[in-house]
Amino acid sequence: MLQYAVFQTKWGYFGLAGDRDAVGRTCLPVPNRQVAERGLLLGLKSAGDELRLDPGFLPSLQERIIAYFEGENVDFSVEPPVLLNHATAFTRKVLNACRAIPFGQTRTYSDLAEQVGSPGAARAVGGVMASNPLPLIVPCHRVLRSDGGLGGFSAPGGTATKRKMLEHEQAPRHASLSG
Repeated sequence: MLQYAVFQTKWGYFGLAGDRDAVGRTCLPVPNRQVAERGLLLGLKSAGDELRLDPGFLPSLQERIIAYFEGENVDFSVEPPVLLNHATAFTRKVLNACRAIPFGQTRTYSDLAEQVGSPGAARAVGGVMASNPLPLIVPCHRVLRSDGGLGGFSAPGGTATKRKMLEHEQAPRHASLSG
Protein backbone atom coordinates (compact mmCIF):
# COMPACT_ATOMS: atom_id res chain seq x y z
CA MET A 1 0.00 0.00 0.00
CA LEU A 2 1.23 3.45 -0.88
CA GLN A 3 0.81 6.27 1.58
CA TYR A 4 0.91 9.96 0.85
CA ALA A 5 0.83 13.30 2.57
CA VAL A 6 0.31 16.86 1.40
CA PHE A 7 1.53 19.54 3.80
CA GLN A 8 2.21 23.25 3.84
CA THR A 9 5.64 24.80 3.48
CA LYS A 10 6.66 28.44 3.27
CA TRP A 11 6.49 28.09 -0.54
CA GLY A 12 3.12 26.31 -0.73
CA TYR A 13 1.79 22.76 -0.49
CA PHE A 14 4.32 19.96 -0.96
CA GLY A 15 3.35 16.35 -1.60
CA LEU A 16 5.16 13.10 -0.97
CA ALA A 17 4.14 9.48 -1.52
CA GLY A 18 5.82 6.21 -0.78
CA ASP A 19 5.78 2.84 0.88
CA ARG A 20 6.42 2.62 4.64
CA ASP A 21 9.74 4.44 5.13
CA ALA A 22 10.73 5.11 1.51
CA VAL A 23 9.67 7.86 -0.90
CA GLY A 24 8.65 7.14 -4.48
CA ARG A 25 7.20 10.46 -5.60
CA THR A 26 7.27 14.11 -4.59
CA CYS A 27 5.55 17.23 -5.84
CA LEU A 28 7.20 20.63 -5.40
CA PRO A 29 5.16 23.32 -3.63
CA VAL A 30 2.13 24.84 -5.31
CA PRO A 31 -0.32 27.39 -3.82
CA ASN A 32 -3.27 24.98 -3.63
CA ARG A 33 -3.53 21.72 -1.62
CA GLN A 34 -5.78 20.03 -4.21
CA VAL A 35 -3.41 20.90 -7.06
CA ALA A 36 -0.50 19.43 -5.07
CA GLU A 37 -2.46 16.25 -4.39
CA ARG A 38 -3.47 15.87 -8.06
CA GLY A 39 0.10 16.43 -9.25
CA LEU A 40 1.46 13.97 -6.72
CA LEU A 41 -1.04 11.21 -7.45
CA LEU A 42 -1.02 11.57 -11.24
CA GLY A 43 0.08 8.18 -12.53
CA LEU A 44 0.17 6.53 -9.12
CA LYS A 45 -3.49 5.48 -9.24
CA SER A 46 -2.98 3.78 -12.59
CA ALA A 47 -0.18 1.68 -11.11
CA GLY A 48 -2.80 -0.44 -9.36
CA ASP A 49 -1.43 0.24 -5.90
CA GLU A 50 -3.84 1.10 -3.13
CA LEU A 51 -3.34 4.69 -1.97
CA ARG A 52 -4.01 6.00 1.51
CA LEU A 53 -3.81 9.58 2.69
CA ASP A 54 -1.71 9.70 5.85
CA PRO A 55 -0.99 13.27 7.03
CA GLY A 56 1.61 11.80 9.43
CA PHE A 57 3.51 9.91 6.71
CA LEU A 58 7.28 10.25 7.27
CA PRO A 59 6.99 13.07 9.83
CA SER A 60 10.74 13.71 10.17
CA LEU A 61 11.03 14.04 6.38
CA GLN A 62 8.13 16.48 6.37
CA GLU A 63 9.94 18.55 9.02
CA ARG A 64 13.15 18.53 6.96
CA ILE A 65 11.30 19.58 3.79
CA ILE A 66 9.60 22.43 5.66
CA ALA A 67 13.03 23.47 7.01
CA TYR A 68 14.49 23.46 3.47
CA PHE A 69 11.83 25.89 2.24
CA GLU A 70 12.45 28.09 5.31
CA GLY A 71 16.09 28.46 4.28
CA GLU A 72 17.87 25.66 6.12
CA ASN A 73 20.70 23.71 4.47
CA VAL A 74 19.03 20.29 4.40
CA ASP A 75 20.84 17.27 2.97
CA PHE A 76 18.58 14.72 1.22
CA SER A 77 21.47 12.82 -0.42
CA VAL A 78 21.20 9.75 1.83
CA GLU A 79 17.93 10.01 3.74
CA PRO A 80 15.18 9.19 3.03
CA PRO A 81 15.40 5.87 1.18
CA VAL A 82 13.91 6.19 -2.30
CA LEU A 83 11.86 3.80 -4.41
CA LEU A 84 13.35 3.49 -7.89
CA ASN A 85 12.35 -0.13 -8.58
CA HIS A 86 10.42 0.73 -11.78
CA ALA A 87 13.32 2.71 -13.27
CA THR A 88 15.79 1.37 -15.82
CA ALA A 89 19.39 0.80 -14.75
CA PHE A 90 20.48 3.96 -16.60
CA THR A 91 17.74 6.04 -14.97
CA ARG A 92 18.67 4.76 -11.50
CA LYS A 93 22.34 5.63 -12.10
CA VAL A 94 21.46 9.14 -13.28
CA LEU A 95 19.00 9.80 -10.43
CA ASN A 96 21.50 8.53 -7.85
CA ALA A 97 24.29 10.67 -9.33
CA CYS A 98 22.01 13.70 -9.29
CA ARG A 99 20.97 12.98 -5.71
CA ALA A 100 24.63 13.23 -4.67
CA ILE A 101 25.02 16.82 -5.95
CA PRO A 102 25.74 18.84 -2.79
CA PHE A 103 23.45 21.60 -1.59
CA GLY A 104 24.28 24.90 -3.27
CA GLN A 105 26.29 23.29 -6.09
CA THR A 106 25.39 22.49 -9.69
CA ARG A 107 26.45 20.06 -12.39
CA THR A 108 25.77 19.92 -16.11
CA TYR A 109 23.83 17.29 -17.99
CA SER A 110 27.17 16.30 -19.57
CA ASP A 111 28.82 15.99 -16.14
CA LEU A 112 26.14 13.51 -15.05
CA ALA A 113 26.40 11.58 -18.33
CA GLU A 114 30.15 11.17 -17.82
CA GLN A 115 29.70 10.31 -14.14
CA VAL A 116 27.39 7.39 -14.97
CA GLY A 117 29.73 6.09 -17.66
CA SER A 118 27.78 7.35 -20.67
CA PRO A 119 29.69 10.30 -22.09
CA GLY A 120 27.73 11.85 -24.90
CA ALA A 121 24.39 10.96 -23.31
CA ALA A 122 23.63 14.47 -22.05
CA ARG A 123 20.24 14.49 -23.85
CA ALA A 124 19.30 11.16 -22.26
CA VAL A 125 20.27 12.60 -18.87
CA GLY A 126 18.03 15.57 -19.64
CA GLY A 127 15.18 13.15 -20.33
CA VAL A 128 15.73 11.47 -16.98
CA MET A 129 15.75 14.85 -15.24
CA ALA A 130 12.51 15.86 -17.03
CA SER A 131 10.74 12.78 -15.68
CA ASN A 132 12.33 12.82 -12.20
CA PRO A 133 9.66 11.45 -9.83
CA LEU A 134 11.41 12.89 -6.76
CA PRO A 135 12.12 16.60 -7.20
CA LEU A 136 13.95 18.10 -4.20
CA ILE A 137 14.97 14.65 -2.88
CA VAL A 138 16.70 14.10 -6.25
CA PRO A 139 17.70 17.74 -6.89
CA CYS A 140 17.28 17.97 -10.65
CA HIS A 141 17.09 21.75 -10.24
CA ARG A 142 20.88 21.61 -9.70
CA VAL A 143 21.51 20.30 -13.23
CA LEU A 144 22.31 22.93 -15.87
CA ARG A 145 23.22 23.13 -19.54
CA SER A 146 26.91 23.11 -20.45
CA ASP A 147 26.73 26.83 -21.26
CA GLY A 148 25.46 27.57 -17.75
CA GLY A 149 21.86 28.05 -18.88
CA LEU A 150 19.04 26.64 -16.80
CA GLY A 151 17.83 24.12 -19.35
CA GLY A 152 14.31 22.89 -18.82
CA PHE A 153 12.33 22.23 -15.67
CA SER A 154 9.10 20.26 -15.78
CA ALA A 155 7.99 21.00 -12.20
CA PRO A 156 5.21 23.53 -11.50
CA GLY A 157 6.45 27.01 -12.35
CA GLY A 158 9.00 25.73 -14.87
CA THR A 159 12.38 27.43 -15.07
CA ALA A 160 11.23 30.26 -12.77
CA THR A 161 10.93 27.66 -9.99
CA LYS A 162 14.32 26.18 -10.90
CA ARG A 163 15.93 29.64 -10.73
CA LYS A 164 14.20 30.37 -7.40
CA MET A 165 15.44 27.08 -5.90
CA LEU A 166 19.01 27.72 -7.06
CA GLU A 167 18.95 31.27 -5.66
CA HIS A 168 17.42 29.92 -2.43
CA GLU A 169 20.38 27.54 -2.05
CA GLN A 170 22.89 30.35 -2.65
CA ALA A 171 21.42 32.56 0.09
CA PRO A 172 23.17 32.74 3.48
CA ARG A 173 22.39 29.55 5.43
CA HIS A 174 21.45 28.50 8.90
CA ALA A 175 22.81 25.33 10.50
CA SER A 176 22.80 22.17 8.37
CA LEU A 177 20.05 19.60 8.92
CA SER A 178 21.27 16.19 7.75
CA GLY A 179 19.42 12.88 7.44
